[in-house]
Amino acid sequence: MTETLDIKISRTTASRLQQTDFDNLPFGKTFSDHMFVADYADGEWKNLSVIPYGEIGLSPAISALHYGQAFFEGLKAYKHADGKITVFRPDKNAIRFNKSAERLCMPTLPEEIFLQSIATLVDLDRDWVPSKPNHALYIRPFMFATDPYLGVTPSSTYKYMVLVGPVGPYFSKPLRVKIETHYTRAAEGGMGYAKAAGNYGSSMLPARKATEEGFDQLIWTDAKEHKFIEEMGAANAMFLLDGKLITAEAKDTILDGVTRDTVIALAKEWGIAVEERKISVAEIVEGAKNGKLTDAFGAGTAATIAPVASISYEGQEYFLSDPKTREFSNRVFDTLDAIKYGNAPDTHNWNYLVSE
Repeated sequence: MTETLDIKISRTTASRLQQTDFDNLPFGKTFSDHMFVADYADGEWKNLSVIPYGEIGLSPAISALHYGQAFFEGLKAYKHADGKITVFRPDKNAIRFNKSAERLCMPTLPEEIFLQSIATLVDLDRDWVPSKPNHALYIRPFMFATDPYLGVTPSSTYKYMVLVGPVGPYFSKPLRVKIETHYTRAAEGGMGYAKAAGNYGSSMLPARKATEEGFDQLIWTDAKEHKFIEEMGAANAMFLLDGKLITAEAKDTILDGVTRDTVIALAKEWGIAVEERKISVAEIVEGAKNGKLTDAFGAGTAATIAPVASISYEGQEYFLSDPKTREFSNRVFDTLDAIKYGNAPDTHNWNYLVSE
């Protein structure tokens, strides 16, 4: 950090901590006592503050509601056995945050504001960080346009906020996934690489249809021919095919996932060949048939490492090996877990210390 920012803190007078059931934490439904807020106007970020969590007043004419200038990030804080609290790779999220901002014609956020807003909020609400295995404090930074103007033009004012809340595992079991051949998540030249709110809104109908068919997630394919694999629901899709780790290249239709990047780094350290390239549906289906596809999983902040139990394509379901027996994805999960919770050396300096 280049400087310590002046962040005004207003503490809550009525904590909800004691009323929170930490043994029952549905993802994204429980929030801590405070939130971070900042405003962009006249070409600068101002009014940096932490305030009690609660509703905010907004004009019904703000352009975010009408034209979709809104995006977010997702990352997690972890509690170590010695009481330290760290956030995993927030510098990577800061970079991606600004890529999203630029794509949506919104102002970038200085990295020191991104990092210190998170550090200040997490430190203040450090008692909300769960101590249980596979639990963490989820962090949701986001930005949206606030001009009360119904004209199709970029807003001149914006609001940046951060919410945090305790979470348990995102998925409770290995996934049945379906390769999508009609609906599209993102197209070349679009904003698939940004964490734009609209990307997620457009995915909900096909995701619901897949759920109604008994599937847990979709594997998205390219918009032009539906012949190449892109992402998997709320995560990057990764495969161990014929001894090589393969994943779609992070381009304009693919989110440059922090967990994805971390998995690739670990694989290379372990001497496993990595290929970031176009992945055809045909080769994944063939690999599932002949046994050369030995591992498949989603990699993301919320999902962490989510094993795929079966892949369905054009009405045919292909079952993979028992996730409990998979050497690579289990090793990745255990290694990441140990680093994040401070039980293994952090040789990459991935953990950002928030609180002692």
